[in-house]
Amino acid sequence: MLTGSAPPEGAAGARERILSSAYELFSRDGLRAVGIEAIISESGVARMTLYRHFPSKEALVLAFLERRELRWTREWLQAQVEAATDDPEERLLAIFDVFDGWFRRDDFEGCAFVKVVQEVADPADPVNRASNLHLEHIRDFLRGLTTAAGARDPDDLARKWHILMKGSIVSAGEGDREAAMRAQAVARLLLAAER
Repeated sequence: MLTGSAPPEGAAGARERILSSAYELFSRDGLRAVGIEAIISESGVARMTLYRHFPSKEALVLAFLERRELRWTREWLQAQVEAATDDPEERLLAIFDVFDGWFRRDDFEGCAFVKVVQEVADPADPVNRASNLHLEHIRDFLRGLTTAAGARDPDDLARKWHILMKGSIVSAGEGDREAAMRAQAVARLLLAAER
């Protein structure tokens, strides 16, 4: 018995194509530079399909930020750092080894969370708040490492570490391919001061 026509790829497939296209475009070009038309064109879906899955550009941006945290923060950065060593101090330093490889890639695109905070500066805006929350999750990861490393003030060291990370990303965006190693040298001084 026919109960209706199921879409060939299913609703999940269309949603995934939209989100994947938005992810690539937002990561590379930022939020303001990417309009809904570009996402429709890149994903190959109808406007109505896009709005069925994401009722606004804001909803799509929020989904992009969640995906960015999953892919960039958890599946890439944390996974690489945790695979590098079991030693908490060495894990902190390994962040910059991971960054070094990233900064040297032709497709290096910088930190999406920082870009979003700069593009959407209003702290009351849901997109700004979401991006700041994702940045806080990175600090949570760092705080876990600084606590395990025996820092006197784990939160303070995590915040300093995060400043080094973000600063190195900006420097790499300016063309300094050695930014991660420069940041790692400063990070070693921070660790020495903790001892």
